[in-house]
Amino acid sequence: MTKALYMDDSYLIEFEATVISIKDDKFVVLDQTAFYAQGGGQPCDTGIIKRNGEEFKVLFVSKFEGDISHEVDKAGLNIGDKVSGKIDWARRYSLMKSHTVAHIISGILNKETGALISGNQLKEGQIRIDFDLEAFNKDEFQKYIDLTNNAIQQKLEVKTYYLKREEAMKIPGIVKLAGALPPSIDTLRLVEIGDVDLSADGGTHVNNTCEIGVVSFLKYESKGKNNRRVYLEIK
Repeated sequence: MTKALYMDDSYLIEFEATVISIKDDKFVVLDQTAFYAQGGGQPCDTGIIKRNGEEFKVLFVSKFEGDISHEVDKAGLNIGDKVSGKIDWARRYSLMKSHTVAHIISGILNKETGALISGNQLKEGQIRIDFDLEAFNKDEFQKYIDLTNNAIQQKLEVKTYYLKREEAMKIPGIVKLAGALPPSIDTLRLVEIGDVDLSADGGTHVNNTCEIGVVSFLKYESKGKNNRRVYLEIK
């Protein structure tokens, strides 16, 4: 199983690894990687894998049966090759900011309204969040954005740590995604943002909210009786 280096260090840009399997000449599995595999609303990382000076562009990264598969732009890598990897840091860092903001506003919405998140999609500098709230008022929602920006300005530390699943699941509000539970694994990774949010999560985040910027409202859509969708921007 691939060791996901980003789970312990979101700021790791370059790493060394060994190719352990290849499928169809372009789907490459490494023994360890800093490339985030798409999931949980967060897009995958892109970048390059290099062997002896030759570069292979990483186009897409996904999880497959416990391994992290890197789709590269050409054939040529072989099992056993010693390689180095480098992620597109500008893309990663922007997505880290988006992910942390998504947690902050989700925590605030949950505390203020009891709403659960029914879906989300992160982009560079933008977030889409779906939540189960019967009524939506733009002015009322602006209050939650103001609370989000206030939390960001407090320079809250973002901590990641691990707890046994049994203990983690006892924490109120640990799961804010409607109809979802963390994977059935013995130990869960938790992300804690000051006193604003604590959630089971496997994505990448900034170390402190002072890195983020300002969140603003873009637009709103109704996706059904209780399903509201909002788009937010980070600058």
